[in-house]
Amino acid sequence: MKIVFMGTPDFSVGTLEKLIEAGHEVLAVITQPDKPKGRGKAMQHTPVKEAALRHGIPVYQPVKVREPEFIEILKGLNPEVIVVVAFGQILPKSILEMPKYGCVNVHASLLPKYRGAAPINWSIIDGEEVTGVTTMKMDVGLDTGDMIMKTAVTIEKDETAGSLHDKLSMAGALLCVETLRKLEDGTAVFEKQDDSLSNYAKMLDKNLGKIDWRNDAAYIERLIRGLNPWPSAYSSFEGKTLKIWAAEVIEDEADGKAGEIVAVTKNGIQVKTGKGILEIRELQLEGKKRMEAGAFLRGYPVAIGTILG
Repeated sequence: MKIVFMGTPDFSVGTLEKLIEAGHEVLAVITQPDKPKGRGKAMQHTPVKEAALRHGIPVYQPVKVREPEFIEILKGLNPEVIVVVAFGQILPKSILEMPKYGCVNVHASLLPKYRGAAPINWSIIDGEEVTGVTTMKMDVGLDTGDMIMKTAVTIEKDETAGSLHDKLSMAGALLCVETLRKLEDGTAVFEKQDDSLSNYAKMLDKNLGKIDWRNDAAYIERLIRGLNPWPSAYSSFEGKTLKIWAAEVIEDEADGKAGEIVAVTKNGIQVKTGKGILEIRELQLEGKKRMEAGAFLRGYPVAIGTILG
């Protein structure tokens, strides 16, 4: 098929690569504008742009896809289908209705659950055991289009947002190739979403990572995994920010206040929560490297009774 591909972050790259590998003709890649990054503020290409350039595919980076000038460029490309994977802009009706097969989106949840910007993270934070990827024919709503295909992925006990991201990216790439095959041969089945079953996976920000030790240990542990690698869960220790990268729930209870260090073992730092104890296993103190708690404790004394946060 003749495809225009719209995507921006790492999550999108796998799908672009699989479409090329499957023999589709990618006419152009549309991605977000380059942004300055790092101390030197050098302009950095998006991951999708990097992939497109490696394959010699023309790249367009409109500030707004709804601008008439860009819509004329799309019309000139005349794609049979537009594939959209974590692009980052809302598409107007004029684009959605342009291609023969419409616009197909790869979304990182089992729709209608977890519509929105951060389905991978929230599926972990909320304690889901299974998530997945859905392909859908896009409409003017936010992730509300008719579903075409789904594939489920198990969320492991130690799953982080980073590891789940990689699994879903590959699952979505394979599912998109199969979806396009069904669209082309006329066997695709479209299923309307039940809006009553939808949750909104709101965008992440750094404040979300601030740990409230009054919450249950189980919730805090999921928050840590769900925000790893970004924006990360954190507390404060002796006036410095303490990022927590891995922890384990201990069902025991202990006297003291929420956030109080109640024990220090060779493997971790045990903190009282609203329910249960959380043992910090991997951490990063402000100005220090990320390390296992055991290594941290060998160089940094931690007193029982210290309050985090």
